[in-house]
Amino acid sequence: MINGVDVGFAMQDMLLDLAIPSRLEAIGTVQARLDAALRRLGLDDDARHRVGLATHEAVVNAIVHGNRRNPGRPVEVQLGCDGEDLVIRVADRGAGFDPAGVADPLLPENLARPGGRGLLLMRALMDEVGHGPGATGGTVATLRRRLGGDPPRPGSDH
Repeated sequence: MINGVDVGFAMQDMLLDLAIPSRLEAIGTVQARLDAALRRLGLDDDARHRVGLATHEAVVNAIVHGNRRNPGRPVEVQLGCDGEDLVIRVADRGAGFDPAGVADPLLPENLARPGGRGLLLMRALMDEVGHGPGATGGTVATLRRRLGGDPPRPGSDH
């Protein structure tokens, strides 16, 4: 379960199940535990870096934009395998999120604006990135990467 939603991982497929307070300082715990799990899977340095950076951005977005840095609202992070895919789910307890409402940070009029870069990075580094509502509110970001080593497809948001 993540944010009240059954995420479909069997316990034997679950590699990481973690809840952190909505404090940026807590991201180090996520990164260390994620990297250890990815090493156990045998991912090389480049793959671990890509997955780690995408997950970092998802967790920052959950803390800052979803939970508005309220330490009483946890961010939940799960890592599991779904067939040949590595799947990371990051859930917040915020008001919800529509990725279509985020301005493209690459457009000239948005270059000086701070928003949207985390989503851009996640989409560039992962094979699929999706966002949906949690069963009890908030947003669940789902990051998916094929374990076969194929490069990510740019621009996916499923």
